[in-house]
Amino acid sequence: MHEIRFSRALPAEAESIRREVFIKEQGFNDEFDETDKRCIHAVLFIDGEAAGTARLFTEDGGRSYHIGRMAVLKKHRGSGAGSEIMNAVCKKASELGAERCELSAQCRARGFYEKLGFKADGETYLDEGCPHIHMEKTLGGNGL
Repeated sequence: MHEIRFSRALPAEAESIRREVFIKEQGFNDEFDETDKRCIHAVLFIDGEAAGTARLFTEDGGRSYHIGRMAVLKKHRGSGAGSEIMNAVCKKASELGAERCELSAQCRARGFYEKLGFKADGETYLDEGCPHIHMEKTLGGNGL
């Protein structure tokens, strides 16, 4: 059974997944920030176990929402878990009145986001030494 839970506070499960993926696996240092306090956090549970997470926030009053810190535990990668989380947070943004979602994608994940309807916009840039690119998606009525 798959379940997505949304929370205004950073859930322990989301923190644990982000520590595992971004700090232990990928070597990032600046994983947790003040933005976490104003986000909607999503956690995907598969058969009761936390499998992935993402956060959602707006900086323009709700016209667009930024998706960040999307991570899936290694054992659940390739199962569709990432797409499930992304579709859920895009749907949530649409329900909140957003016209589009945007994100800062690691360049190695660009193809994954393109399959979900995101389009690259601008030049690549480094975030903690890792190449990233800004991507956006216009939302339809169901967020997809």
